[in-house]
Amino acid sequence: MEGFVLVLALAALPAAGNFLGGLAAEMVDVSERALSLALHLAAGIVMAVVGLELMPEALGASPPWVPILAFMGGGASFMGIERAIGSIRRRLGAGEESSGPLAIFSGVSLDLFSDGVMIGTATVLNPSLGLLLALGQVPADVPEGFAAIATLRRAQIPRRARILMALSFTAPILLGAALGYFALRQAPEILTLSVLAVTGGALTSVVVEEMLTEAHEGDTSVWGPILLTGGFALFAAISVYLGS
Repeated sequence: MEGFVLVLALAALPAAGNFLGGLAAEMVDVSERALSLALHLAAGIVMAVVGLELMPEALGASPPWVPILAFMGGGASFMGIERAIGSIRRRLGAGEESSGPLAIFSGVSLDLFSDGVMIGTATVLNPSLGLLLALGQVPADVPEGFAAIATLRRAQIPRRARILMALSFTAPILLGAALGYFALRQAPEILTLSVLAVTGGALTSVVVEEMLTEAHEGDTSVWGPILLTGGFALFAAISVYLGS
C-alpha cells in the first residue's frame, strides 16, 4: 500500500492547487480579462504536459502506433462526454450557450479526473514521472480553480455552494489516481502507455475545445498568447530542472 499512499499524496498536490485558486477567486473581484489570462496560462501548461512528458513517454511503446491511435481515442472520448453533458443540460432546461453550474462543474471534474488517471498511471511506470507530472499540474490547476470559482461567482451561485464545489473537486482527481494505480499496476506496459496517450488526447481536446474557447470569450488581452507560451515554458523548466 506504500505505492498507493504515494499516488494519493501526489494527486493531492494539484487538488490543493485547484482549491487555492478557487479561494483566491473568492477574495478578489475577477474581471473577464483576468479569467482569460488565467485560462491561457493553464492551457499552456497542459499543452506542455502532453507534448513534453505524456506523448514522448507513450511513444516509447512497441509498436508505437498503438498509443498514437489511443491519443486519437482520447480526443474522441472527450467529445463523446461533451455531447452527453450537452444532452443532460438540455434536459435540465439549460441552453447550448449557457455556462451553468453543471457545465462548469462537469468540465473541471473531467479535467481533474484525467489528471488523476495520468498521475496514477505515470507513478506505476516511474514514481519520478508521477512526481513530475503532479508538480507540473499544480501551476495549471491554480488558474483553473480560479477561473471555475470566478465563473460561478459571476453566475451568482451562493458562496457556500461555491466553497463546497471547490472542495468536491478533490474527489475526481483522487478517484482517477486510484483507478490509474490499481487498474494498471499489473497491466502490460503497452496498455499503461496507451492509457497515458488516451489521457493526453483528452487533455488536448480540453485545452482546445474548452479552455481556449472560454478564454477568448469576452474581454481578451494581448498578454494572452504570452501567458500561453509562458505556461508552456514554465512546465518545460520544471521538466528540465526537476525531472529525473
